Amino acid sequence: MTTVEFAPSRAATATPMDARPLTCSIGAELHGVDLAAVSRDDDLFAELKSLLLKHKVLFFRDQDMSQAEHVALAQRFGSLEDHPVVGSDPEHAGLVRIYKDLDSPPEHYENAYHCDATWRDNPPMGCVLRCVDGPEVGGDTIWVNMALAYERLPERIKEQIAGLRARHSIEATFGARMPIEQRLELKERFPDAEHPVVRTHPETGEKVLFVNCFATHFTNFHTPENVRCGIDYAPGAGDLLRYLISQASIPEYQVRWRWTKNSVAIWDNRSTQHYAVQDYWPAVRKMERAGIVGDRPF
Repeated sequence: MTTVEFAPSRAATATPMDARPLTCSIGAELHGVDLAAVSRDDDLFAELKSLLLKHKVLFFRDQDMSQAEHVALAQRFGSLEDHPVVGSDPEHAGLVRIYKDLDSPPEHYENAYHCDATWRDNPPMGCVLRCVDGPEVGGDTIWVNMALAYERLPERIKEQIAGLRARHSIEATFGARMPIEQRLELKERFPDAEHPVVRTHPETGEKVLFVNCFATHFTNFHTPENVRCGIDYAPGAGDLLRYLISQASIPEYQVRWRWTKNSVAIWDNRSTQHYAVQDYWPAVRKMERAGIVGDRPF
């Protein structure tokens, strides 16, 4: 009888990726990983995705990959999406260029805790962001674990927001400084989206607090349980929404990343928020981001 020997799979022989947590709540830096190779290898990608679900944001240094490899890595997760306001690279659809330089004065910077594009009916699943050029000091990014933010809410708040929904708007954010005709045209292309205030992560099953700076108001707060008369609605709903949005600013839920050239962050947009610290003008900061199409929150 002829014995046929099969080479063991990589999963059975390879050393696991070296993922070192950066805080107790979110984020890990991976060492000795070539993301260009991950974009071409099924086993490597499966391991990376598993770590992403665990840590919610992954960080890498010294990733000298091409734009095509950047796009190929992001496409492993799913289709890419453009941004209607921020421009994409002309040769790589879906690779959004976030370039800040001397022509981008401080008053044109946007800095707020947010979950990307929740003004879409299907917000992004996640993003792959690479630093092309950055300041010597400043320009960090903060990520927040919004599953932990929900978990640690007082029980009375959890009961109050169960079933609540909120409206998310590009018109009230990116569109706010546009001329009225341009702003209304933007809203026509991207009508306000409505999402649950607490979403369920489709892969981990975690409950996630899902309101951020794109959320303008609750759509189903005005009920007999919440409102005796009109005066209850205006401060009650607004104060509750502001309180929920403020949870992203709690340091115990955060990790802060210092960018260097060719460093990369990959994050799960379904369970995190982030904040680009804009303390570096007039220094140059050039980032390229591939956003991955997501699903409708439930």
